[in-house]
Amino acid sequence: MKPLLIFVIMMSLAACGGGRLAVAPIDIIDYVSKTIGGSVKGKEKAPTTYKVKKGDTLYAISWRYGMNYKSLAKLNNIKAPYKIFVGQKLRFKSSTPTKRVKKSTKKPTQKASQNSTPTSSSNLTWRWPTKGKVISTYSRKVAGRKGINIAGRTGQQVVSAAAGNVVYSGNGLPRYGNLLIIKHNDVYLSAYAHNKVLLVKEGQYVKSGQKVALLGRTGTQEEQLHFEIRRNGKPVDPLRFLPKR
Repeated sequence: MKPLLIFVIMMSLAACGGGRLAVAPIDIIDYVSKTIGGSVKGKEKAPTTYKVKKGDTLYAISWRYGMNYKSLAKLNNIKAPYKIFVGQKLRFKSSTPTKRVKKSTKKPTQKASQNSTPTSSSNLTWRWPTKGKVISTYSRKVAGRKGINIAGRTGQQVVSAAAGNVVYSGNGLPRYGNLLIIKHNDVYLSAYAHNKVLLVKEGQYVKSGQKVALLGRTGTQEEQLHFEIRRNGKPVDPLRFLPKR
């Protein structure tokens, strides 16, 4: 372990001092992430290939590496409903050379892309996934803050923020603990991490507000729900979608 990292960890523990398990202040965590290149619940660098393990789903793998599940499926010629199997090797880069685009046609293509918008979330009615104070907000630039953290009590209910299908239910993603991922439509996914107990299974349809888990502290040091919304595979600020309170 690098001397600088050891020093930062010791300082963070000293700053928290005593009591139950210490939690490093967010500014210390951000410093480690930016200075040493660490990642706290941030996007992992995608490998060239990935061998599917037991419990994996295409949605969970694409979530882990910050990709759109449809892009990963297309790269590997996987059709809906995107079933994968243990031992299968997934490619993260196309083996087909990218054709060069002439300058005369490149600008119109870029302009059309910028003007296009994904399917609206207006047909989704978002709700808060649990009760409690928001103790960490979303940041586009800071690793580990791709959603919000909501403080709570062990065992309190976690509900689906909108209707959809459960596409992942497990604990195979590092630092997320017991995790649920719900697909709401072809554009939006939501995730619920650190749960004590998962109450729904992959493939199950859930209604908006349906109890899907019990809040916990798996994969973290204090009782909280880590909640994310992703649009076309990219994290967005959940507070832009959740009703004001």
